[in-house]
Amino acid sequence: MPEPQPTLPFLIIDFDSTFTQVEGLDELADIALEGHPDREKVVGAIRALTDRGMSGELNFSESLKQRLALLPAHQRHLAPLVARLKGKVSESIARNRGFFEEFRGRVYIVSSGFREFIEPVVAEYGIAPDFVLANTFTYAPDGSINGFDATNILSRDGGKIEQLRQLDLAGDVYVLGDGYTDYQIREAGLANRFYAFTENVTRDAVVARADEVLPSFDEFLYQNKLPMTLSYPKNRIKVLLLENPDARAAELFRQEGYQVETITGGLDEDELVQHIEGVSILGIRSKTNVTPRVLEAANRLIAVGAFCIGTNQIDLTGCMKKGVAVFNAPFSNTRSVVELALGEIIMLARRIPDKNPKMHRGEWDKSASGSFEIRGKTLGIVGYGNIGSQLSVVAEAVGMKVVYYDVAEKLQLGNAVKCRTLEELLRQSDVVTLHVDGRKENTNLFGAAELAMMKPGALLLNNSRGHIVDIAALADVLRSGHLGGAAVDVFPHEPKTNQESFESELRGLPNVLLTPHIGGSTAEAQRNIAEFVPERIMQYINSGNTQQSVNFPNIQLPEQQAHRLIHIHANVPGVLARINNVLAAHHVNILGQYLKTNEHIGYVITDIDKQYDQEVIGELRKVEHTIKFRVLY
Repeated sequence: MPEPQPTLPFLIIDFDSTFTQVEGLDELADIALEGHPDREKVVGAIRALTDRGMSGELNFSESLKQRLALLPAHQRHLAPLVARLKGKVSESIARNRGFFEEFRGRVYIVSSGFREFIEPVVAEYGIAPDFVLANTFTYAPDGSINGFDATNILSRDGGKIEQLRQLDLAGDVYVLGDGYTDYQIREAGLANRFYAFTENVTRDAVVARADEVLPSFDEFLYQNKLPMTLSYPKNRIKVLLLENPDARAAELFRQEGYQVETITGGLDEDELVQHIEGVSILGIRSKTNVTPRVLEAANRLIAVGAFCIGTNQIDLTGCMKKGVAVFNAPFSNTRSVVELALGEIIMLARRIPDKNPKMHRGEWDKSASGSFEIRGKTLGIVGYGNIGSQLSVVAEAVGMKVVYYDVAEKLQLGNAVKCRTLEELLRQSDVVTLHVDGRKENTNLFGAAELAMMKPGALLLNNSRGHIVDIAALADVLRSGHLGGAAVDVFPHEPKTNQESFESELRGLPNVLLTPHIGGSTAEAQRNIAEFVPERIMQYINSGNTQQSVNFPNIQLPEQQAHRLIHIHANVPGVLARINNVLAAHHVNILGQYLKTNEHIGYVITDIDKQYDQEVIGELRKVEHTIKFRVLY
């Protein structure tokens, strides 16, 4: 049988900036002053007075008088105000509407705001007029608002304290609010606990005095074991973003309600071990390595986001065995890398890396020696994946002949011709460009032997991974003149931050174009990556979808029907049967079930009816070979 609901203490909730995201009087001013030349100035002054009153800097009654004196509002403005406020109910309040309906009679709205706009907003949440305690406006004969009812105790300093005394509630009382006047109820001994509600605004003076800080109403419900819409408060999900991904990534995670910490540079293993405890989502680029030691220290890690294409810096199998899903951005910066490669080909063909610095030194070297058109030349693409295949199309468009080599069978685009061996490609290509993945087996894929196979005067581009090319061997063939030039964007050892110096044997060599790992560093690519990766991770956390994960079995799930059980386990026989035995023993009705496995793990998603014994959850966690288990609703 489902567990009985806990008894709710009397809950006193402030309205402005707590039940709603905004201050009612501020919004009323904004509506009343529409089209007024001083609108921004007056609204700003009213908001400043609101902040001073809510933080305790200005006594409340004085704050209220000064705000109303600035407010040229009329009774006709109240209807549009109510409509606006209904759309600005705090997100965590809005999604838990059912809680308020279930606990009618236990929740009071006690506000220094005004009944005229509060009552119709909270009525939609099952809060009756008798449970709304607030001020009221006074009106001039023409309907303009000219003040407030001074006999109402909530219009005075200490009004909320006196109001609670008059209520004389029998039982525990909890107060949720964002202002100093809310805290004063607790200070006067009329409430057992004061929760500073910070979803919309944080007032340091109020937070400092709170028993608890609530980033959301979900957190209050979770702490007090009360029914809630979400299975887990989003504010408890901590995100650590390293290596400066586009700000859009942090913005999306914060909009979802997560805690976000950003560190501009990469972290070495020791540093990451120190930072990873308590982190649910880790975002990295190419400089930070997620090692077995890091995973051992990661006590709450759910997902890793690689804000790049490559994932060789991540222990994918280790993540899998710990139940950590990994997502990358396989397509988001493809075009940016392709355009860089094409530009490099043209620049090297015209020997721009040599001529540009001479011009800056005042040397006029007008010569065609060593320069050539790329039209009619052969481009050899090593690695015909997303980037290689798109470069193939673009190169053909400017008149190049394209050949490619890949260890996997790929669909060739346009007139590209597949080479059976790497040597076949190297011996005929005027330009060779590398677009292979970062697996360990590809270390020094291009060494002295491969470089020697290239045509004399050929050009080499590496925009893939730093360890693919033997840098010392490349430097030798450039110095000897066997190769006519090279463009390198990635290196075996790269500075962790922009403050560190860059060292390489390639520095100072003729017709060599060196760039600081910027293949995908365009505004468009970084924005795309910063949206793609968080969206995949949030889909996984919110629904269990693993589509486009690089290490989990990929499942695109249908819309969630009720409660969803996410079970990650070692891929051994019999686990699914044990899960279903637990559900059957407790007479749980299964609405849908989905299973996919790979060589290491099984991923089971089960949608069940909302009504079930909570013992089911404990027993499912104890199923043998379970790696991770969570409930979504």
